[in-house]
Amino acid sequence: MHHASGEILKTRTATYAVILLAAAAALTACDDSTSSDSSKPASSKPSATAEEEPAQKQKDENYKAAGIPPKPTGQKRQQLLDALAKAAPDVVRYEDKAIDAARNQCSSINGGGSKLDWAASQRFSYKDVTTTEAQGKAINDALKTSGFCKV
Repeated sequence: MHHASGEILKTRTATYAVILLAAAAALTACDDSTSSDSSKPASSKPSATAEEEPAQKQKDENYKAAGIPPKPTGQKRQQLLDALAKAAPDVVRYEDKAIDAARNQCSSINGGGSKLDWAASQRFSYKDVTTTEAQGKAINDALKTSGFCKV
């Protein structure tokens, strides 16, 4: 029996490591709200734009490697918000937080994380929004069936 408890400890340690990595990914996945292409004026310095493109491409590749889909815009954004609202209506009270949480939850889903329903309940609980584990399961189902997490 002692061997089995050691295995549980190893599993828990691995789970915590995954959660910490996901948290780190969550911190790096938070973009400022000024990154919308439609709100940026045309740059008068072509060299500045040319320098930013490789950096943005690398950033996108890093997110993809971490299993994080790109930030949705327009119709894709609304479809994601609608899917999340069906699963847990309160989570979309703060749309930007819901989008970031969904992107980061995809990292756990795509990475084969354990306790996905619990992780979603934690990720989608913010400010005055509390998400249950059952709602977390519904959110995970919505993210998987919508195809949003495909990178």
